[in-house]
Amino acid sequence: MIGRNVGESVTLKMNETFAILKAKGEPVIHLGGGEPKSRAPLDAITSIASHLNSGEVRYAPADGTVDMKKAVIRFTRDTYNRTVEPSNVLVSSGAKQAIMVALQAILDPQDEVIFPAPYWVSYPDMVKLCGAIPVPVVPEDGTFTPTMKDITQNVSAYTKAIIINSPNNPSGVVYPPDFIREIVEFAEQKGLYLIMDDIYNKLVFDGVPLANPFDYVKDFSDNSKLIIINGVSKAYAMTGFRIGWAIGNKHLIKAMSNIQGHQTSGTSILLQKAAIGAINGVQNVVNSLKTTLENNKRVLVRQLKAFDGVHLIEPQGAFYTFADFSAYEKDSRKLSNFLLEKVRVLTVPGAEFGFEGHLRISFCGGIKDINQGIERIKWAIDPNSPNELYIGERKLVRDWN
Repeated sequence: MIGRNVGESVTLKMNETFAILKAKGEPVIHLGGGEPKSRAPLDAITSIASHLNSGEVRYAPADGTVDMKKAVIRFTRDTYNRTVEPSNVLVSSGAKQAIMVALQAILDPQDEVIFPAPYWVSYPDMVKLCGAIPVPVVPEDGTFTPTMKDITQNVSAYTKAIIINSPNNPSGVVYPPDFIREIVEFAEQKGLYLIMDDIYNKLVFDGVPLANPFDYVKDFSDNSKLIIINGVSKAYAMTGFRIGWAIGNKHLIKAMSNIQGHQTSGTSILLQKAAIGAINGVQNVVNSLKTTLENNKRVLVRQLKAFDGVHLIEPQGAFYTFADFSAYEKDSRKLSNFLLEKVRVLTVPGAEFGFEGHLRISFCGGIKDINQGIERIKWAIDPNSPNELYIGERKLVRDWN
């Protein structure tokens, strides 16, 4: 059975671990999180509350309500300078479901799906769930930025699709416009599906240019194989609302809608109302979150760069750093477990993203957690640290080298 080869989501398991330890009163710090701590937009809350008060909470169409599709069309026009039709839009229970349904619609058993490493933890298992084969591509130059040579030398007769996630989770790297242009043109030329996972595309820092894939599409028509994925989880801090969407050609979107209709039916009408409120409401919440994240990033990067032996490529977007700790421990799972056991700091092992020796450390929490978490990590792994560390009233003593 296909499902037997699929593991659990490491990031979701980590959130569960954090909740359990927190409930026990443990002084745990979560530096592996993937959700901003700011509140959901007020426009989202008032919108959902208004509809809830009406008592008219019914089934939604499998592909999304008319108003939700209008909001996505507006978002697409404002973000990508491209007007699409309602038939080009599928609304899903989060961007993850939108990607999953897209893969189910396009893949046959033994097809191959290429994606650059480091990659989001779910890509390989999502591909496997379709009976297809994941093909991670590690950049030859040792960075987190792929080249077209990296991609093309992994293309085979079985390649059906390419997934691009920029800004990238976990590295925070924004792929250069030239690369995005080349990958869009290459996919069109070869007839490959190109899934652009753009969930972090509103969280780009320091004026780094972000490419618009629609700028390079020669023909976004009924035969186009470009699929754009986005949602409200990250930029609007609405992870728990589970609203995402896909933009694609109308025949593909119809196939995806049919699949989704049998799997989950339509996404909750209440949560769609909230997403509509966020998209159509005041957008300063996005800018405010971005400002907070930029400040958090500077604090975390400065502290990580103070570690002897830690190599860091500074993130340009999203809200993660992906630092190389292999000078201290090459086995990232072992190191992550060690930090959790000894100093109660949660991080995500780089091995889960296809890069051993690294840890994903998030800066979407508070400055206090960043400062205290990094202080604990440094104490745990730096042999020159003092022998004792206080966490609240608890005294920790180093009993390891």
